[in-house]
Amino acid sequence: MKTFITPEMMTHVAMCTHKNPHSVMVVSDQSDLLQGELSRYRDVVIGYSGANDLLTVLRNAADKSADVLLLDTLSDDSAIYAHANRLLKEDALMVCKHPDLDDVAENTKLMQILGNYFKIIMPYYDGNGATLLLCSKEYHPTADLILQRSDLLEGQQFYNCDVHIGVFAMPQYIRKNYLGIIRN
Repeated sequence: MKTFITPEMMTHVAMCTHKNPHSVMVVSDQSDLLQGELSRYRDVVIGYSGANDLLTVLRNAADKSADVLLLDTLSDDSAIYAHANRLLKEDALMVCKHPDLDDVAENTKLMQILGNYFKIIMPYYDGNGATLLLCSKEYHPTADLILQRSDLLEGQQFYNCDVHIGVFAMPQYIRKNYLGIIRN
């Protein structure tokens, strides 16, 4: 398992999907890895917090303060996503960890909660054997990919614009299991 892959995929998929991200909130116990990836973007204000008391962190965040939220944690607590929605701007997006795609029941519950707040909910492979979940209020991760931003990034070891699109491809059994649940 390569330690650079998941931070690259969590960061750059979000940052190259949002049209004009200025404020990013990172909630992670490993924020140094995500901070390294976010440092590739100019004019971005970044807030960091550990994930120990996620609900308190989100509760204390200002309303409509983030364009992008990177949640390096897993939760099925609807209060967490209600607070995440409150701190996100109208065109914001969030990337979070979620249960394995084979756990349809747990993912269905999570995606139904997120469906209250996001128009687009799409799982994608993180390149390290797990999956992440992109939740967006406006931007579609493959249709709205900012190619110029993606192509001009330097220093990545895994992420590029082709990987960005490819990680959203899902096997047929996943498509069938999530028909009507995944919003794309």
